[in-house]
Amino acid sequence: MDKNKKAADKVKEQPVTYEIYAEMPDDGSRYEVIDGVLELMSSSPTASHQSILLELVDALRQSCKSDYLIYFAPLDVILSDTNIVQPDAIIIHRSRKHIVTSRGIEGPPDLAVEVLSSSSRKRDRMKKRAVYEKHGVPEYWIVDPEAWTLEQLHLDERGKYELTQLYENDEQVVSSKLPCVSFAVSRLFEDLLQ
Repeated sequence: MDKNKKAADKVKEQPVTYEIYAEMPDDGSRYEVIDGVLELMSSSPTASHQSILLELVDALRQSCKSDYLIYFAPLDVILSDTNIVQPDAIIIHRSRKHIVTSRGIEGPPDLAVEVLSSSSRKRDRMKKRAVYEKHGVPEYWIVDPEAWTLEQLHLDERGKYELTQLYENDEQVVSSKLPCVSFAVSRLFEDLLQ
């Protein structure tokens, strides 16, 4: 039996684990594993999605680079053996750099960010939110290119996400959990105006 057939047979098994995921042949598509289910990610991001993501990463690098490691997709975040995701952007405090390995990020980052697209909207708001919450990602941002907003969610004392702020227009994005964060949310959408 060839390697591709063997990997395809394993993917049909439930639950899909990191080992099965890592053995999959590269077919040009991107996948995530959510609660042991292999999920095909949407086709390549749009130009507006990439523009927003680049502005976000640039804003984070300008204010947080000395204290945090900043990464963007595609990069595996291995939250458990059956939850492997690829957030659009993540930051990790340098004191926790040990979770950055040759396999990806092994454990919850300090911040996960998703930039919504029409094909990812439901998954980002529901499935991925639940996975980030379950695995203790302290802060989760959802950037909405249609509404031109940034939703900031923090884990509360019960370990549940609470919407702490909805940023729009020229409001300054700040974070009690990430004190280095400081940029106008409108910056993310500047290139979309031109």
